[in-house]
Amino acid sequence: MKRREFLAAAAAMTAAGAASWLPGAAYAQGSMAVQRRASGYDNLLILIELKGGNDGLNTVVPFADPLYYRYRANIGVRRDDAIQLDERTALHPALAPLMPMWRDHELAIVQGVSYAQPNLSHFRSIEIWDTASNADQYLREGWLTRAFANAPVPKGFAADGLVLGSAEMGPLANGASAVALVNPAQFARASRLVTPVSLKERNPALAHILDVENEIVHAADQLRPRPGQYVLKTGFPGGAFGTSVKTAMQALASGETMAGSQGGPAPVPGQGVAVIRLTLNGFDTHQNQPQRHADLLRQFAAGMVAMRSALVEMGRWDRTLIVTYAEFGRRVRENQSRGTDHGTASAHFVAGGRVAGGLHGEAPQLARLDGNGNLPVAVDFRQIYATVLANWWGLDAQAVLQHRFDTLPLLRA
Repeated sequence: MKRREFLAAAAAMTAAGAASWLPGAAYAQGSMAVQRRASGYDNLLILIELKGGNDGLNTVVPFADPLYYRYRANIGVRRDDAIQLDERTALHPALAPLMPMWRDHELAIVQGVSYAQPNLSHFRSIEIWDTASNADQYLREGWLTRAFANAPVPKGFAADGLVLGSAEMGPLANGASAVALVNPAQFARASRLVTPVSLKERNPALAHILDVENEIVHAADQLRPRPGQYVLKTGFPGGAFGTSVKTAMQALASGETMAGSQGGPAPVPGQGVAVIRLTLNGFDTHQNQPQRHADLLRQFAAGMVAMRSALVEMGRWDRTLIVTYAEFGRRVRENQSRGTDHGTASAHFVAGGRVAGGLHGEAPQLARLDGNGNLPVAVDFRQIYATVLANWWGLDAQAVLQHRFDTLPLLRA
């Protein structure tokens, strides 16, 4: 295994320990007026994994299609409760906090996202998303790992990426340098699942972490705050996802420097990262979905609002692109347990100060289900990746993705 495969993971942190990452960057609201339009890796990518497979139909609701309520008589979002976006599409009511971003055209929704011959296994499908492979293709490196191999981040950056909420590196696997902030109890449990002899076979990344702990701590220290830095004023939600969002924003703030005092020059990249990957767990809603799904969407919306607030405060909102992803969507027809089973196409969110807000892709075609009762694919997920690579970072998307994929009009000029 290469040394770069896991440079830095396991800077173990509890929620209380995250407080040690206070304060934030040495700039404040006044810098917003003079922020510059950055390019390349100055443009931050934040990926949010909706782990388990989010139900796109109850997230972005096709309320005007009578088939929706025929297929979901018990779990469908009531038309009177849904937040209408246009004459046929609405949001789940738990996503109401996102509406200011929607009205400001800073939130895009891409519908019908999946890939050809979709796999309904959690493990295999997320592997496909993480590596940007075809359904019948097996790639070792994550798609971001390949991106950073083709075009390395600046030497001043602490690492390629920051990972929170999961011990899995996902799109940063097998080569990228990333700082993974892991709850120490979770880390300890993971290390006890196997004997030392089999650890390298069953979890080589974890074994590598243990072998290079000194290097890991050093890399994590590069993102720690320095004396005299500005403390973020943004309030953050509680819970595991809220804590991850808070830690990410504090780490991002502490990884930047100011070229001058408040009201002076705009923030410039310092010991930062090019990408942050967050994970919100729990979307495998086979049973009793309505309440569980609503709770998850509330956490997601609260985290998004807090991130926007912190990024605006840091002067980075126009230089940040937030993208959601998941291994798959859910089956159209509800099951007998008031839930949904593994499906295919779903809706995903893209947000940021330079996002071309609105509906993209194709509305769910409920009258055109395949033989398994799944939705047709309208947008290959790698089109979103190509948009990030080519239009956000200015990289050669075809070289990274190994095929040519059309980009999507998700960004304003």
